[in-house]
Amino acid sequence: MPDTADLTFPAALAEVFAIGFEWNWDEDTDESTGCDFEPYEQFEAPERTAWWFRLWTGNDEVDGAEFRFFGSTGAGDYAGCWLVRPDMPLAAQPIVYVGSEGETGMIARDLGDLLWIFANGSGPAEAFGQPTIDTAPNDEFRAIAERHAPGRNRSTAQIVADARSEYPGFSAFIDSLCR
Repeated sequence: MPDTADLTFPAALAEVFAIGFEWNWDEDTDESTGCDFEPYEQFEAPERTAWWFRLWTGNDEVDGAEFRFFGSTGAGDYAGCWLVRPDMPLAAQPIVYVGSEGETGMIARDLGDLLWIFANGSGPAEAFGQPTIDTAPNDEFRAIAERHAPGRNRSTAQIVADARSEYPGFSAFIDSLCR
C-alpha cells in the first residue's frame, strides 16, 4: 500500500497541476468551455477526507482512508486515488469520482490514464459524466502524458470504459458504506 502519510503529488500530477485548468461559463448560452476542476496543492489531509466522507456517506464509522483526493469541481465533486492495489505506488492506483449528489464511478485505471484524459481536454467531471463528448485537446498536458505514460493514448471514452471494466464493483462498494 502506498505511504498514506505523504501528501506529495507524484511528479506527473504535480506537472499538470502547475499548469492548471481553465473553465469558462457563458451565462447567456448556458455553455462551458474547458474543464471544471480545481486541483489541491497536495493530497487532501486524511482528517479532512474523514470529515466530509462521513457526512457524505452518513456513516460515522468510515473515514475514507482508502482514498487520496487531489481535487474537486466547483460543485463539490471529488477526484482521487482509490488505494485498492496493495503494494503499489499512488501512481498505479485507480482514479475515482465522487459526486456531490451521490454519483460515484471509476474514471481511470491509474495516473497514466488520467494524464491522457487531461491531454484529451477533459477533467474528472467531464470524464465521468460525458466521456464521449468532443473536447479541445491540451498540447501541454499531452507532452506530460507522452513523457510519463508513452504509448497509452486512447480516447477518454475508452479510458473510462477500461477503468469501469476493471473495477465494476466500485459503486456497490461505496453504496455499502452509506447509511
